[in-house]
Amino acid sequence: MSASRAGEARVVQAVHGRHERPADPAYQAGLAEELRQSYGRAGLIELYGRFAAGDGVIDTLMRKAIWQAIARRCGTGLQVAGGAGFKHPETFEIGNGVFIGAQAYIQGRFDGTCVIGDNVWIGPMAYFDARDLVIEDCVGWGPGAKVLGSSHTALPVDVPIIRTDLEIKPVRIGAWADIGTNATILPGVTIGKGAIVGAGAVVVSDVEPFSVVVGVPAKFTRWRTEADPVLDISHGGRS
Repeated sequence: MSASRAGEARVVQAVHGRHERPADPAYQAGLAEELRQSYGRAGLIELYGRFAAGDGVIDTLMRKAIWQAIARRCGTGLQVAGGAGFKHPETFEIGNGVFIGAQAYIQGRFDGTCVIGDNVWIGPMAYFDARDLVIEDCVGWGPGAKVLGSSHTALPVDVPIIRTDLEIKPVRIGAWADIGTNATILPGVTIGKGAIVGAGAVVVSDVEPFSVVVGVPAKFTRWRTEADPVLDISHGGRS
């Protein structure tokens, strides 16, 4: 009998979460520093457009070097897939071994805070309102999942909402958490350490550590335990 029949689930080892990223080549830090000195922030943003979409070796290298040059802080082992974009990257603090998927977008603010911890995996098409955002270490962020960190006050009511003041609230994603495909985290929410947010969930309030929430709005379903079955509620595979 075959070890795995059609239709049966199988468990394999994670790739990103277990992989030890090799050190950046020696020349990469020098390249990032040369770019920083030669172009400045506005020039780097313009230069990034030339390399943003390609999948070749040079495009990949230049994306990494430009992110490292322009961010407030950026660790080693960064991977930036084609089409990933940013606004106010000078406010970003990025840890080691971070993966940013294709067409993900991180929208900072000139006076904001955006911290991404070590070994974070961000899936394709993810969106972050990163005006006041902290993602701690070893977080998995599913494709298309979103953070909304701000909203208009809608006051006074006799003017268009988009003309009213913007209220920015901090969003915090605890270490080891897993955010499902197309989930949405609303302003002011904290996701606890090791929590799982199911695919498509809309999270309107804080999530306790090591809990599982699903639905719209997201509701607590249970606590994680060592006896948990294999879950299929949260994300596409990390690669």
